[in-house]
Amino acid sequence: MRTPTRWLATVVGVLALTLATVTTDAVVAPRQAQALDNGVARTPPMGWNTWNTFGCNINETLIRQMADAIVNTGLRDLGYKYVVVDDCWFNPNRDAQGNLQGDPQRFPSGMKALGDYLHARGLLFGIYQGPLDQTCAQYFDAYPGSTGSLNHEYQDARQFAAWGVDYLKYDWCSPTGTIAEQVSRFNIMRDALASTGRPIVYSINSNSIHSKTGPQRNWSDVANLWRTTEDITNTWNSGQTNGYPMGIQNIVNITVPLAGYAAPGGFNDPDMLEVGNGGMNDTEMRSHFALWAMLAAPLMMGNDVRSASTATLDILRNANLVAINQDTLGRQAVQVSDDGTRRVLSKRLANGDVAVALFNQGSSTTTISTTAAAVGKSGSSFTLRDAWTNATSTTTGTISASVPAHGTAVFRVSGGGITDPTTPTTFRLRSQASARCLDLDRANSANGTAALIWDCHGNANQQITQTGSTLRILGKCLDIPLTAVNGTRVQVWECNGGTNQQWTLNSNGTVSNGRFPGLCLDVNAGATVNGTPVIVWSCHGGTNQRWTRA
Repeated sequence: MRTPTRWLATVVGVLALTLATVTTDAVVAPRQAQALDNGVARTPPMGWNTWNTFGCNINETLIRQMADAIVNTGLRDLGYKYVVVDDCWFNPNRDAQGNLQGDPQRFPSGMKALGDYLHARGLLFGIYQGPLDQTCAQYFDAYPGSTGSLNHEYQDARQFAAWGVDYLKYDWCSPTGTIAEQVSRFNIMRDALASTGRPIVYSINSNSIHSKTGPQRNWSDVANLWRTTEDITNTWNSGQTNGYPMGIQNIVNITVPLAGYAAPGGFNDPDMLEVGNGGMNDTEMRSHFALWAMLAAPLMMGNDVRSASTATLDILRNANLVAINQDTLGRQAVQVSDDGTRRVLSKRLANGDVAVALFNQGSSTTTISTTAAAVGKSGSSFTLRDAWTNATSTTTGTISASVPAHGTAVFRVSGGGITDPTTPTTFRLRSQASARCLDLDRANSANGTAALIWDCHGNANQQITQTGSTLRILGKCLDIPLTAVNGTRVQVWECNGGTNQQWTLNSNGTVSNGRFPGLCLDVNAGATVNGTPVIVWSCHGGTNQRWTRA
């Protein structure tokens, strides 16, 4: 959840401390992830959440009015069904038996009555809680009490089920705890919810005022939805890599490389929508929505639906984009290309179509182009449906549009067959000589960050996504300079399609470069200790040049 502005100074101080301590040698290796299969969230949930507009200023009248507006505007019928009551809904004190209670002034009818109201209108009931002793508002002393679920997990889960809750947002709001401890505590509530027998979507956030553990593992064994970044704010670019607050562009940069984690029942969550809240122009709002649709993100509105403008409703009710988001294949879009300005994303759909986003990250209008072959289609004739205008056209392969600054054109490509070279394959590369994995130094994704070997773990700075001939880590491509010679260090760089960013995984375990096919990934001087640089050297097939997928 978002931390209000008046707490920002405190948060920045905490973040500076916690982020400074996140280094490669501090990572915990989680167990192998297995998708949570609790029968819900087979496509990304859609709905509305109280926090972005109202924060703690909520009550049952407001939420009932919002529910009626969701129905009356046709949003419910399009799929926006979860109405999530965020922080500050509770009585600061549990009852004599330790049960949670709704705030008697804000929710005088009780939480079950609110759930009944929503269910009677064909909507679903969501609620907020935290895994430690306090929620975010309590942690920052903006709301009284210490009513987090710590040591009450099964009791609270039974209470939620009795109230008819369909969705739990569970927010780690503390700078304390290792990632292993977070996994353990989140798992307790996962199992508690399962024990109730009620289908409840389980949405977690591990990042609130904490080191950013969201991108560090595949959380699909823990929850249905997992936040990838710190809290969203209503701006295009906040200048943050992953810290409070996050702009749209910043969130996209973190979430795109995590495509391999998304599947029916479990999705990366880049946070709630800011569409309709001002702060961005119409092009940026449309781009925000289009990118969330392509990323298979939960579409949780955060605006005041009662007063939503026609322009806002036109974005939220775009049936073409909603259909792409809700596609039953459950794929997140993968990156086809990115030259720093022009970014192309491709999302395979269940009926064999492919959705393509042409995203202009620059400050002026530009033409963005790709091909049907590049996005995973074979053949010689294709139909393009423009997701914004609904206009159709035909092409023999070229997909191109003039896109305004910060805009995103989206096309649904039909016809031909599927080659799907953009299907993400995610793995680690383990050196046969040392049994250590290729690692991005200190999880830094800046251009020029060097690769090294380190004890294998499951975090994102060792997760390699192969797309065609590129090997990507943290959204950047494995790269060597154009002047590479024996001993040149391997690095990451903005993906640009160059042959120096293309690699071949050979049958003998070596990995050779596309521009310099005689140079292979090598561990410097054949060393095996943590931190040894990964370099390129003339291919010879020794154990320090042989790698296995892990």
